[in-house]
Amino acid sequence: METVRAYDLNGKLPPVLLTILARESVLAESYVVGGFVRDAIWGEVSKDIDIEVFGVDWAALAEALAGWGRVDRVGESFGTVKLTLSGGGTIDFSLPREEVKTGPGHRGFTVGIRSDLSRAQAADRRDFTINALYYDPRRRHVVDCVGGLEDLERKRLRPVNRKTFSDDPLRLLRAMQFVSRFELQADAVLDDLGREMLPEYEKLARERVWEEWHKWAAKSRRPSAGLQLLRRCGWLEHFPELAAMVGVSQDPEWHPEGDVFRHVCFSCDALAQLDDWRRKPARDRAVYMLAVLLHDLGKAVTTVEVLRKGRKRIVSPGHDRASVGLAQQFLNDLGAPQDYLRRIKPLVANHMSSFTIETDRAIRRLAYRLQPETIEGLCLVMEADSRGRPPLPGPKVADIRHLLSRSESLQYSRSAPKWILRGQDLIDLGVRPGPAMGKILAAAYEAQLDGEITDRESALEWVRANGLPE
Repeated sequence: METVRAYDLNGKLPPVLLTILARESVLAESYVVGGFVRDAIWGEVSKDIDIEVFGVDWAALAEALAGWGRVDRVGESFGTVKLTLSGGGTIDFSLPREEVKTGPGHRGFTVGIRSDLSRAQAADRRDFTINALYYDPRRRHVVDCVGGLEDLERKRLRPVNRKTFSDDPLRLLRAMQFVSRFELQADAVLDDLGREMLPEYEKLARERVWEEWHKWAAKSRRPSAGLQLLRRCGWLEHFPELAAMVGVSQDPEWHPEGDVFRHVCFSCDALAQLDDWRRKPARDRAVYMLAVLLHDLGKAVTTVEVLRKGRKRIVSPGHDRASVGLAQQFLNDLGAPQDYLRRIKPLVANHMSSFTIETDRAIRRLAYRLQPETIEGLCLVMEADSRGRPPLPGPKVADIRHLLSRSESLQYSRSAPKWILRGQDLIDLGVRPGPAMGKILAAAYEAQLDGEITDRESALEWVRANGLPE
């Protein structure tokens, strides 16, 4: 049964779209669908606009839109027309369709275009009720065939159709990132469906898995919600490095929150609350969130119980180093691009550094070790780690902020020290290009990190004092 509720979302739509819908008679039964409607009702702005058009065939739809911009016809088999407006921007127009499961994984579907479908029938193929709402810009109301408006109000994530949801295992990972991004309560049926879909994970393409994890890492407001969903429905076993943290004890004096997995969940949530993280571009946010997620993987293989001063203590010596290889394995399995690995690995390897930084030399060397990452990024990771142990109120945050302040004063918070001695300087001193020059430059940079070289003159003096190759 349809529910119709008055909403005026036209102010969030491009004026040109409203003009197109008003002037083209073949678009009389057109509705804005999907994430745009969801976000607009929540008071947010979405750039992705999808229009579903009823009662018209694909050729007539393409012809009607051709006068408004460039029409991309590659989506004919899916009943989709991509309109690139002459003034910029892209809008997808699609016809109602049925999807029949014919093979494994995310792509194993046969699509049938059905312009005669009702709204309720068309909504049935969508993933979640909050994504299955229809907005009518002409009448300025929302049509709800699946209870999505109530779920929006209750902040609940619920599948539209149990069977069609199970046909696409990628939807479980979409649920993971949705509950985290929008701070939703996952309906209990998602736990059941996840368990039923466990064997289907292996049929997913890695690039699609990475895409969902990237959205989780870059956009989450409560990252732990998605991690806990994976744990409840058994999907954490598909990510063995994460699953291994469950049940790994920590010393309650420093980690009263519980096991390592709980600590990581709290730490990810803490990072998502930091204004400095929220202000970063999406790519940077993803890097730092994944670094926090993976920073303590090594505790699963290094944690032991020891006797110190007559007390049993739980320690994880060398877990920072052990975490690096496990993080690389996790990211490789996800299909993460190599530039993400290059940034995340040094953050994981150095997340304990704030406890050893005492001198300007140490700060220079830390900035060097972190390349291509920065001390500024590391401080975000370390602050999240420190705050992720409630009820302790971030015991090391003051030290971390001090490290960031000192590195900023030295101008090393966002980059490692630039090389002072250059190859041309050595050529001017009569050194020929070759292996010997490379060795001199590398040794001079080490001296620079140690503070022996501070400018070009001291660099040249250092070269003269340490001898030139014959």
